[in-house]
Amino acid sequence: MSAAQLEAKVEELFPLAADKLPRETEALVGALLDALELGLVRSAEKGEDGTWRAVPWVKRGILLGFRVGKLADLSPKGSPFHFFDKHTYPTRELTLADNVRVVPGGSTIRRGAYLASGVVCMPPMYVNVGSWVGAGTMIDSHALVGSCAQVGARVHLSAAAQIGGVLEPVNASPVIIEDDVIVGGNCGVYEGTVVREKAVLAAGVVLTRGTPVFDLVNETVYRASKDAPLEIPAGAVVVPGARAVKGGFAAKQGLSLQTPIIVKYRDEKTDLATALEAWLR
Repeated sequence: MSAAQLEAKVEELFPLAADKLPRETEALVGALLDALELGLVRSAEKGEDGTWRAVPWVKRGILLGFRVGKLADLSPKGSPFHFFDKHTYPTRELTLADNVRVVPGGSTIRRGAYLASGVVCMPPMYVNVGSWVGAGTMIDSHALVGSCAQVGARVHLSAAAQIGGVLEPVNASPVIIEDDVIVGGNCGVYEGTVVREKAVLAAGVVLTRGTPVFDLVNETVYRASKDAPLEIPAGAVVVPGARAVKGGFAAKQGLSLQTPIIVKYRDEKTDLATALEAWLR
């Protein structure tokens, strides 16, 4: 089934209530998840103007899968671990031909996620439905790639990094990590934030739609707007910072708020400091 045919069927069936869905719905969802896993369709795409946009019909198709799915025992045979989820969303099956390195230790990749050749998965990590992970990317221990998140090529998601998912509303901006980005340990990127190529997020940086990011180099502040997500510029090096809270009581108590700060832009020294990543792949 072509992408156009998938889209037409999803849009036809999505308005129906769960008890009105025809038998063919489950097969349709399966075809969509296959297409996502093969990279034939994506839940978000980058336009010619450089803007990332959600693909609403794909998200509707994923949601349709939850609506038609029934709770089932998805526990692996003989395993001491038990899993109960919608039968339409088991773990994704990989083979050696996929050339994805999944190190033993409890990682899970959900059905409907795309992992390009050369991706490395360190245990335990999780990749959710609708997400895209580019070639040569490393997903380190305790890292999460949320539903419909888009992660580029040669990215390092360090230990405990959280890349948030945005499945609903279907038009909501996706979470984007572009090519060659370094995401430090315990970072969190949420609510449709876009991190442009070759940026570096130091350990502990948290980015949300409501987070202002202060650029010391260009003496400006980056914020999300009503119509646009928060964007971290290409090559920016972002570290955790703080800014004083105004007001008598806050000043008296010495209070401050967490604030990411761009302290420099990536250069040869930064690249040398991150060159070790290549040896781990």
